[in-house]
Amino acid sequence: MTRMTNARIAGFTFLFYIAAGITSVVLFGRATSGEGIAAKLAGIAQHATDLRVVVVLDLLQCFSALVLAVTLYAITREQDPDLAMLGLTCRVGEGVLGATGIPSTLGLLWLATATGADAPEAGAAHALGTYLLRGSVALTATFFAVGSTLFSWLLLRGRMIPIPLAWLGVVASVLLVMGLPLQLAGFQVTSLIWLPMLAFEVPLALWLLIKGVAMPAPRQPA
Repeated sequence: MTRMTNARIAGFTFLFYIAAGITSVVLFGRATSGEGIAAKLAGIAQHATDLRVVVVLDLLQCFSALVLAVTLYAITREQDPDLAMLGLTCRVGEGVLGATGIPSTLGLLWLATATGADAPEAGAAHALGTYLLRGSVALTATFFAVGSTLFSWLLLRGRMIPIPLAWLGVVASVLLVMGLPLQLAGFQVTSLIWLPMLAFEVPLALWLLIKGVAMPAPRQPA
């Protein structure tokens, strides 16, 4: 594919990924908004259709990560093939790790809707529900953040997109690289650290769709 085609596919995929992610979070939050495990499971049973939609959206997000891995690699590999390959690997890891969370959502759906002989005892349901609801996206998001840092740096170094936008991507990505491992380790990290990334990816997606990417600037000799 041409650079313009890769850029437009990446731009569309960015917007789709963001929309699917926000919708998934809203639907999952609505279904699990109750206080206590029993209330959450009851809410999931009432919003079973929402949870099924969440499963589909999460799967689409995994494939979106893979599409971005390939298209961003194709765009940036001329600038530095090694860093571009590492970025691709991180975004592929993001997609694969994201897929591993889908069985947990399906498990919650089964736990909340099981009836008759298939329904677990109350104590077992409480324990299993507590475990499944403890899931965190911090590990998957860390792979995303590292991949985003690498690709943003290559876009900046190659002057392929406006320099201020590229710098915003680097800063937003590095902020997540620093914050997400802390969240994974159990420290309290505000969700506001995602706002700079949102402010970067939406304009980037529109730029890629409309303008594409410039040819990378010549690399300086050692």
